Amino acid sequence: MDPTTRFRGYLPVVVDVETAGFNPQGDALLELAAVPVVPGEGGWHPGAVHEAAVVPFPGANLEESALKFTGIEPEDPLRGALPEIEALTEVLNPVRRAVADHDCKRAILVGHNAAFDHAFLNAAVNRTGFKRNPFHPFSSFDTATLAGLAYGHTVLARAMERAGLEWDDERAHSAAYDAERTAALFATIVNTWDHFIGLPDGV
Repeated sequence: MDPTTRFRGYLPVVVDVETAGFNPQGDALLELAAVPVVPGEGGWHPGAVHEAAVVPFPGANLEESALKFTGIEPEDPLRGALPEIEALTEVLNPVRRAVADHDCKRAILVGHNAAFDHAFLNAAVNRTGFKRNPFHPFSSFDTATLAGLAYGHTVLARAMERAGLEWDDERAHSAAYDAERTAALFATIVNTWDHFIGLPDGV
């Protein structure tokens, strides 16, 4: 598998965020995780998980319903939360290294309902002035769409079950767990396609 040609020279990297609402400009980013999907024996596989808990940016809104859904307590010192700029550095610098290690030109964000994760990531990057964001600014792969095509279901937990992959409801809504599981789903869909349909022309 050649990552320099399979996805136009982009390295697929799953991103998952946990947030305090749906508005990327005003609601807090609370967790960020990224998992490169890398080539190996038999196809594509989830790589290392890079994660950080995030301190809400000054003035950020915290929707009580969102906190209840995720179970995150933003002020809990045991979270080991980092300011946004440090969290971005912790998670995105390893992504940049993975892009270089596989001779790719950029990372392309993979997410389950990718527009949500992409919007929060871009908002944090813009807010902090983070330099050298490895991700393409707007292109992405959406595993909700891919799973709907491949398995007939867009909900992550149900798609995982239909794909024959492990899913633990107790661990869900952690950015690290959701990102790693989404990476497994994406790799499975790509590997299944490549095995049964074949690689696209020119790859």
